[in-house]
Amino acid sequence: MLELQGLTRRFGAATAVEAVDLRVPEGQMLGIIGRSGAGKSTLLRMINRLTEPSAGRILHRGRDVTALRGAPLRRWRTDCAMIFQQFNLVPRLDVLTNVLVGRLNHLPAWRSLSGAWPEADRAIALAALEQLDIGNLAGQRAGSLSGGQQQRVAIARALVQEPSIILADEPVASLDPRNAKLVMDALAEINRRYGIPVLVNIHSLDLARTYCERLVGLAAGRLVFDGPPEALTEEAARRLYGLEAAEAVGAEPPRIPVAA
Repeated sequence: MLELQGLTRRFGAATAVEAVDLRVPEGQMLGIIGRSGAGKSTLLRMINRLTEPSAGRILHRGRDVTALRGAPLRRWRTDCAMIFQQFNLVPRLDVLTNVLVGRLNHLPAWRSLSGAWPEADRAIALAALEQLDIGNLAGQRAGSLSGGQQQRVAIARALVQEPSIILADEPVASLDPRNAKLVMDALAEINRRYGIPVLVNIHSLDLARTYCERLVGLAAGRLVFDGPPEALTEEAARRLYGLEAAEAVGAEPPRIPVAA
């Protein structure tokens, strides 16, 4: 169980996230929705401790994550894998090496410095790429891939961290509809196969309602919606999107089949 208690982040006089209380059970696929600037990315970055909370607590399985420092904090960032909109790969390195970076915190310091990857870790990385249907790209430079392929490499890198939670910050924002579906399929499959909670910031309400069993909505840093996709009525969306509500909600989208 992940629990946020009064989680707040201020930047000077501006408040990006204000007193968010949230409980995320094991195995849930949670969509975080809202307008740009609503505080969605800041919320995820606080959970991973890339951004320090100004107030409140983060608890994971009863442990106070906000109190972690040094090596325990580094382990938490491994345990709480981040997937970013811009992939954060090293373009000049091959795909396999980019994925192996996710294994660094599982290696002794001398191995991580030398780049001497154990065969077991290489096998784990290759298996992750195969699971995402991109094993054939292992030897290619990451910078030569399409955006959708790069994002699946980033998901493979997160998966080999062996995380307890995956945080995905607008993972499909820069992708075309076909590649967006492939990336969301991959996240949903990981969620189902391994029972890893996935928290995903997502701009498309159609994708959010299709893939996520629960949605939470932020407006001006406050949590103003929490419920199943079918509860996201036009009235609820108006609190999130203002005058854009009718367009944002639209008609109920067909559910996209996700490979078992």
